[in-house]
Amino acid sequence: MILIKTAEEIERLRESNILVSRTLAEMAKLIKPGITTLSLDRVAEAFIRDHNGIPGFKGYNGFPNTLCTSVNEQVVHGIPSSYQLKEGDVLSIDCGVILNDYYGDTAFTFPVGDLDDDVARLLRYTREALEKGVENAVEGKRLGDIGYAVQNHAESGGFSVVREMVGHGLGKKLHEPPEVPNYGKRGQGIKLVKGLVICIEPMINLGLRNIVQDNDGWTIKTVDSRPSAHFEYAVAVDREKADVLSTFDFIDDVLNN
Repeated sequence: MILIKTAEEIERLRESNILVSRTLAEMAKLIKPGITTLSLDRVAEAFIRDHNGIPGFKGYNGFPNTLCTSVNEQVVHGIPSSYQLKEGDVLSIDCGVILNDYYGDTAFTFPVGDLDDDVARLLRYTREALEKGVENAVEGKRLGDIGYAVQNHAESGGFSVVREMVGHGLGKKLHEPPEVPNYGKRGQGIKLVKGLVICIEPMINLGLRNIVQDNDGWTIKTVDSRPSAHFEYAVAVDREKADVLSTFDFIDDVLNN
């Protein structure tokens, strides 16, 4: 059952997603060659709790940590570890919180130092694909319009779209209906209505779109071991323009200074 949110609920969801956005910006301050993904996880958990939040992923279906940290060919759901980031890596951080009973859920893929040109281009196209999807999260459009916009932009750059992993509704539960694919056909799927809150999260690969699950039971990797990128916003459908509840502004302020 698809739950439409009231204006008050959307403001609570905004607060939750702003906390996630600020947490990701704290990670941006620390990401450099030599730091471990587990040390980032510890800082993130402390930051969330210091701001009256609860880590939304920790313990969710048994997931052991606060962050999903996915490096290079890892698409999503990577487990923080003693792995030390290296120059030229890309690190997708997906973070969730619970604040005032509502979930925040946002992701960003960070460069570690200087990237190869093709990998830098993958990150740019994936972020742009997210923005293209958001432009279609308006009342009267359909779910397929979002997926089409994401897919069309990603594939126009020569990249491939992961099919098995999708976005989702967001509210008092981390994953609510509907599923939000990153591919689709215009004019198909459920009609979007004001107050629907969804997470749009393109997962785009440099090589083949195919994925495989690691032996840890969580980490999703590209089948050809080529890099992947992942960006995610929580978005409330509105009448003329989507209301984006997350922001990358805090991250950009860190990365550009």
